[in-house]
Amino acid sequence: MSLNRTSRRAVLLSCTAAVTGALLLSACGSDDSDSDSGKDKTAAATTRQITDAQGRKVEVPSDPRKVVTLSEPTTDATLALGIEPVGVTAGRGQQGVSTYLADKASKAQVVATVAEADMEKLAALHPDLILLDETTGAKKTVDKLQEIAPTVVTAKLNEDWKKSFTDTADALNKKADAEKWLTDFDTEVAGLKKQLGGNAGRSVSVIRWQDGAPSVVGKGDGVVGSTLKALGMTRPKDQQGASAGHSEPVSLEKLTTIDGDWLFFGTLGDKADGEKAYREARKVTNFGKLRAEKDKHVVVVEGSAWNSAGGPLSARIVLDDIKGALAER
Repeated sequence: MSLNRTSRRAVLLSCTAAVTGALLLSACGSDDSDSDSGKDKTAAATTRQITDAQGRKVEVPSDPRKVVTLSEPTTDATLALGIEPVGVTAGRGQQGVSTYLADKASKAQVVATVAEADMEKLAALHPDLILLDETTGAKKTVDKLQEIAPTVVTAKLNEDWKKSFTDTADALNKKADAEKWLTDFDTEVAGLKKQLGGNAGRSVSVIRWQDGAPSVVGKGDGVVGSTLKALGMTRPKDQQGASAGHSEPVSLEKLTTIDGDWLFFGTLGDKADGEKAYREARKVTNFGKLRAEKDKHVVVVEGSAWNSAGGPLSARIVLDDIKGALAER
């Protein structure tokens, strides 16, 4: 074989190899699904360390994909940030997720109640992050939950709801989104305060009707109390200060203590359930003597939002309900 022929063959082989390599690289680069899959695996494998409300240092996914929320506030906050959990807690006094969240959590499986989590159901979801706070009984089983997936306690009991929201968002790596949400919310509160006109500074009562009698809710600095306070509204004497519990029953003999210029009335369910309870309440002796009832200032609300432990989405509903009733047009 001549030198020229050998050289030509070497060049041809080199070109063929180069073209083949280019084609392979092109094929790999054009396979979007493989590329996306690689990104997903990388995101799932990346972690960051945070310190939770109990002082625990927890390694959490940088981009969690399968989140379980075991308290009302963490469920509310996660949904507000555009993430639907794979597992959630049932709403207080309800079989499913709180009615005000139902449309946003239609695919989520209920794996807990306010009292406790169902460990078997929870583990079967293979979550990559578990969120809860001290409003739920699951706080007693954090060590067991940690064996299933990274577990973050986002807030202490009676924590300011805005801080609870931002701390939950931090666990989800979405703190900036939460801060923007709160800035917009505070702007709306300030705007509504200017629209109250003659209702400015009015006395506002908030009660839940259950088993034929009222309970006071929304005291202190939770979603309801802090929103009313920010609007400059006052509360009846027996609804001032911090609450001894989530709700405080009122005997029918002391019905006058729930009166105010306005009365926001609900149950643990949806607005239709509240309307039914209001019809029952109006049959109770002396309910018709309440100033709010006589002035037609009783506002039936979606109690699941007003009477839950609260979060940004419930705060939005509370603000909208107050605006609909008290803002002067």
